Amino acid sequence: MFGLFGKDWNVLAVIFERRDLYQVSGQRAKGSSADKARDGAKAHPRCVFWAVFDQKGSYKSGGPGAGSLMVPGDVIKKLEREIATNRTVQEVLKALETKQTDKIARQLAWHGYPPRQMHGSENQEG
Repeated sequence: MFGLFGKDWNVLAVIFERRDLYQVSGQRAKGSSADKARDGAKAHPRCVFWAVFDQKGSYKSGGPGAGSLMVPGDVIKKLEREIATNRTVQEVLKALETKQTDKIARQLAWHGYPPRQMHGSENQEG
């Protein structure tokens, strides 16, 4: 019964900003608010990947978000493999775990951004 009321999660969403820039948004949530935060991250239209961690930094669950179709499948797979060990993710989790804040966002420092040619024609600024 303690498990039902003892839920204290850090919910992260990796948000697509542009081809070479994603943002890690994190939120600490407890109880039923934790489920709501997780579901909100999953459904965010630009969320390419969401993840749930406990207060000890252990990965609980995660997966592609509603915006995952905005990036190549290989990028999602790599992000899934590296999410728990990424330096930016670790910094966000530390801030949430130590209660420095209950919400935080940082630019994702990552070497897994897709190459330019994987996004088709570049008719945008350039």
